[in-house]
Amino acid sequence: MHQLAVHELRSNFPALARTGPSGPVAYFDGPAGTQVPQAVIDAVADYLAHHNANCGAPFGTSEETDAILSEAHRAVADFLGASDPGEIAFGPNMTTLTLALSRAVGKTWQAGDEIIVSRLDHDANVTPWVLAARDAGAVVQHIEIDPADCTLDLESFENALSEKTRLVAVGYASNCVGTINPVRRITEMARQVGALSFIDAVHYAPHGLIDVGEIGCDFLVCSAYKFFGPHVGMLWGRRKLLESVTPYKLRPSTNKLPGRWMTGTQNHECIAGVRAAIDYIATIGAQAGQAAESRRDKLRAAFNVITPHERELGRQLLTGLRELPNVRVWGITDEDRLNQRVPTVSFTHERLTPREIAARLAESGLFVWPGNHYALPLTETLGLEPHGTLRIGVVHYNTADEIDRLLAALRRVIA
Repeated sequence: MHQLAVHELRSNFPALARTGPSGPVAYFDGPAGTQVPQAVIDAVADYLAHHNANCGAPFGTSEETDAILSEAHRAVADFLGASDPGEIAFGPNMTTLTLALSRAVGKTWQAGDEIIVSRLDHDANVTPWVLAARDAGAVVQHIEIDPADCTLDLESFENALSEKTRLVAVGYASNCVGTINPVRRITEMARQVGALSFIDAVHYAPHGLIDVGEIGCDFLVCSAYKFFGPHVGMLWGRRKLLESVTPYKLRPSTNKLPGRWMTGTQNHECIAGVRAAIDYIATIGAQAGQAAESRRDKLRAAFNVITPHERELGRQLLTGLRELPNVRVWGITDEDRLNQRVPTVSFTHERLTPREIAARLAESGLFVWPGNHYALPLTETLGLEPHGTLRIGVVHYNTADEIDRLLAALRRVIA
């Protein structure tokens, strides 16, 4: 198997050259937003410099904008394993897209209907649905978690499902503790009772290949700034649903997909950057020496080398954290189960708060994130409010040397 050429790939990221008083900076804040390669920066700048216009007019820059956006829809379709670029809608971020969709879908519910959300999710995949259920008079059920390893309790999910269930919303992977959820099984169970399924793939997207057909969901969302792109969100939905559910939109705007769900003028320059981010990941697959013709094949080849690299860094990190006194790691820690998690690791210390530790690590140029990470349903369930956890996020541009630096600094801070 080919290995990830991580040191060569790091040269694509200008931010990774940043230094502080203690030397090079190491970014472990990817779950809050990854750094971007130069190709993405160039794509954003090129659009603004040479193609900037609104859509739909019969002159050069407008026609170029239409073509750039059309190609971005195709790129995201390839990224998500969708065959229809018209099923891709862009928006400001996952939260805004989810709020818009939940408001529209919620209009199809009535009193007595039920929806199911999980205790493990980012609040952006909980509160929008709870609010829509409240407005419709629908009942909210919850998938509980096992606090020992922060995995979903599928028995509680099965017990919550009924012929009254209209929608199940669940994350692909936890942005707080890294758990990968059995989304295909969840969507199958939802479909058996006639419920729609909505998957938040924001946190999974930089770590593994997404395939909406394999998952079997009805809707899926992700955000490009979590996979080396600009601050743009994306919604995929089955065409028949995107055409039948009525969005909140302006009268002059189109009823045709994909524009039907893209309210207002979009962030064209950043959408150009989304395509560049996906093409950057595809180049990893092309360089991995595997036979790959299409962009989708290249993306598959890319994750075939990204995932093992990240998994080994996760193993290294978890091994080091186990040796630290008075530290509790939340989530899966069994080395035989690393395929059930992404390398996003949260821990707490008996005495020091997450913010205190993060501030000390920042003095050594190590960027980690304290707080609840908007995974408020989880931190409330685990009794971790108000401080939350200290979250360390690993992506493909991180290295074993950076993990060693982080663990050495943690030993000093905790001592």
